[in-house]
Formats: sequence, C-alpha cells, structure tokens
Amino acid sequence: MTIGVLVMAYGGPDSLDDVEPYLLDVRGGRTTSPDIVEEVRERYRQIGGRSPILERTQAQAQSLERALSASPTGPAFTCFVGMRHWKPRIETALEDMDRAGISHAVGLVMAPHYSRMSVGAYFKKVAEAETGVDVVPIEHWHLLPEFTTVLAQRIANGLQEFPVGVRERVHVVFTAHSLPERIRQWNDPYPSELRATVDAVTDRLRERSVQNAFGFAYQSAAMTSDPWLGPDVQHVVTQLHEQGVPGVLVVPIGFTSDHVEILYDIDIALAVHAATLGISLRRIPMLNDDPAVMAGLASLVRERASAATWT
Repeated sequence: MTIGVLVMAYGGPDSLDDVEPYLLDVRGGRTTSPDIVEEVRERYRQIGGRSPILERTQAQAQSLERALSASPTGPAFTCFVGMRHWKPRIETALEDMDRAGISHAVGLVMAPHYSRMSVGAYFKKVAEAETGVDVVPIEHWHLLPEFTTVLAQRIANGLQEFPVGVRERVHVVFTAHSLPERIRQWNDPYPSELRATVDAVTDRLRERSVQNAFGFAYQSAAMTSDPWLGPDVQHVVTQLHEQGVPGVLVVPIGFTSDHVEILYDIDIALAVHAATLGISLRRIPMLNDDPAVMAGLASLVRERASAATWT
C-alpha cells in the first residue's frame, strides 16, 4: 500500500496580476480596497514580482519524500503539495491522490505551531474536500528535535557573522506571524507553543555556551482594524536601539521557507527600519528543505501512519 503525504502551505500569487484575486481568496471573497491591493502588489514587486512559496514547498515535499523512501522497510510514501489560498489547492492535491488510488494520507502543514486560525484552518479545508482519501493530521511539530537543533545551529552561525566586539551584545529576536488577539479567548495554544520553541532553542544554545540575550516579537500583522498579538518586531527593534543594543539577529521560528513575510517584511521593511535607527540587523537562513528537518518530519509521518494502523 502507498500512503500519501499531503504537504500544505499558505500559497501566494504567481504574478503581480494574481495579487488581487489572491487577496480575494485570502479574505473569503471580500474585496480589498485598491490602495491596499497596490501596497501588497508593491511588496511582491520588490521581491521579484511573485511569491516563491510554491517552489519552496515543492522542494520541501521532495526532500521529505526522499527521507521517507530511505527506510528499507515499511510502506511507500508519496508526497503531494496543496496550497490553502492558491494553486495547486488542497482539494486538488487530494483529488490527485484519489486518482492515483491512494486512500490513506498523513496531512502536514509546513508551519510548526498550532492555532485554530492557522493549522486548524488547513485541516478544515481537508475536511471540506469531497474525496475518498482518509487524512490523519500532524497538527504541530514545534518541539521536533531536528527543528530546534537546526535553529540553534543557524543562530550560532548567524552570531558569528557580527564583528568581534559587537557579537556578544547582539540580541536574538525570535519572530512568528501575528494573529488576532481574540484567539486568547479560545485558550488557543499558539502563543504557548511559540514560547516552548523559544525555550527549547535557547536551552540548546546555552549548551553551546551562547550567552546572548533573547527576546520574542510578532510580525506581519494583517491590515485590519482588529487588535493583533504583540509586541510587533519593529517596536522591539526600536526599544533595543534605545537600550544601546548594537545588533539584532532575527530568527523567524513561525515560518519554514522564504516567502513575502520573510523576503519583504524582514529583509526589506524591517531592515530599512533598523538601518534608519543605525542598528545592525541580520536574519538566519530559512529552513526551506533542510535535510535534517525533513528527516525529522519523515519520522513523524511514519509514526502518525503507524498510529493509524496503516503500517
């Protein structure tokens, strides 16, 4: 029996012309004001005129499939990619599985931390798809050992890029996508899972004798009137500057690949903000299709399939 793996990500426009219909999809059919459409279009223009998230997710799926096929025993796994808000859509990936004769699949969102508004929304899409594929979810992987180990290594490497004499005073700022504050009313686990990842990574760094100060901030809040989780990373960088901190290393733990929230929100908007303040800002490389992390996720996929008694 071949078991499917549904690898999911948010999605993004393939061209500047796609920005408006993409935003229409994100907003559930509600139109976006022309000035906001143009602002978002300009962000994509500055990162190359399109989102690279599909290619990055496809590379992750290929790396995951290679890791799954490395096991000499057990069932075969085939990965399919589905986007929550663009093409190929989640339901399309499930239809492709169905046509391939695959009736069982493990669902994996390329986001480590669970929220009803994020990972939960992906599996709502899965449930709404009318196919013959039985999907069991992996809802979070924020403490996956390979995930926290690779993050710690990239932070240690990133700190070495700052000049001697500055390096020890660099502040490490972990970031994740902000969500509306109303999630706190649901006792949503998102903030606590983020804190758990920060704690796990900082523990690994202390084992490496890294003594830099650490902090956390949210980023990429949507342009709405609702209050969103904070503090915002730009505000945190401003505060650090006022405290005399000479440099900041940004660690986006809530994301796994290069896309607009990284390439624009951090690499352009936050970098400009930091430069205006005169503070040195760097970012660790994103995980993308890192073989160690994909091997850890492959083990998680096998465990989930075994728990469903498919192996």
